[in-house]
Amino acid sequence: MNVVLYSKSDCGLCDEAERLLRRLQPEIHFQLEVVDIESEDKLFDRYWDKVPVVVVEGKEVAVAPVDARELRAVLTP
Repeated sequence: MNVVLYSKSDCGLCDEAERLLRRLQPEIHFQLEVVDIESEDKLFDRYWDKVPVVVVEGKEVAVAPVDARELRAVLTP
C-alpha cells in the first residue's frame, strides 16, 4: 500500500501526522512518501490550507487535524 503525506516545514500538525504514520508503519506495512508542498507551486496551491494531507492509493483520506483512530481504520485491511 502506498501512502503519501503532504506537509510543509514548520508545521506542528504535519510533524505529528508523520510521527503517527511512522508508528503505524511496522504494524500495518505500507510505503510512506513525505512530500513537501513548498517544493512545487502546484502542490502548494492545492494543499496550503489543508496540510497535513494523507493520501492512500491516490485517494485523499485525511486532512488536518489527522485523527489517529480514523487513520488506523483507513489503513487496516
